[in-house]
Amino acid sequence: MALSSLKSNLQFATLKTLSLVSISAMTPQQSVKEVLRTADCVCFDVDSTVIKDEGIDELAKFCGKGEDVKRLTAEAMCGNMTFQEALKKRLDIIRPTVGQIKEFLEKFPIHLTPGVAELVKVLQERGVAVYLVSGGFRSLIDPVADLLSIPRSNVYANRLKFYFNGEYAGFDENEPTSRSGGKPLVIRRLKEQHGYQKLVMIGDGATDAEASPPADAFIGFGGNVVREEVQKRAPWFVTSFQELTDALKVQK
Repeated sequence: MALSSLKSNLQFATLKTLSLVSISAMTPQQSVKEVLRTADCVCFDVDSTVIKDEGIDELAKFCGKGEDVKRLTAEAMCGNMTFQEALKKRLDIIRPTVGQIKEFLEKFPIHLTPGVAELVKVLQERGVAVYLVSGGFRSLIDPVADLLSIPRSNVYANRLKFYFNGEYAGFDENEPTSRSGGKPLVIRRLKEQHGYQKLVMIGDGATDAEASPPADAFIGFGGNVVREEVQKRAPWFVTSFQELTDALKVQK
């Protein structure tokens, strides 16, 4: 009986050693793929990731302030200014009213990035919690969540404020996503509140890359726009969501 127990312990120790060797031998990309395959939570950026457009750019264009805001968005995404600086400057230019936002939502269709709906569905079927974490506006992002069957309670984004007459009054600066370092703060809170063990952040911008850590892995997305700095920082950089869906179907 003692011999059988010793043999069993040796086999377990051997398997554990082989597993540790296998993990340590992984490339950074392979390690990220393994985290994705075993993740219990995946967070997506929205603009230029889940959707093909930059929502704030499109809203600015709709309000006749497109070019100035587009330039500021590009600078913010490349990390050339703090996020809150860029957000305030862009909103001060646009100054959207309640009526303009309502009209924008009615006239501007949602352009989902190809493959994202299938990826979200596959993740949810695996029991993975899916969140949208964005520096954009909740009023523009909630309809995206609805389209992907993601609960609105799983949306973390900025809230616009308006005066009683519908005029623009600013934005809620208490929202973590309204400032630099906001996405890491959201990720940390999610892990603390829900106990997620393996959380993946997916996005196209500098604010997404800085969310890992505390995210256990970051996947850079370049299917709509390739940002050089993000590509450099991402252990795994993809240009199609199909790459992620395919990776999920590969057995460990």
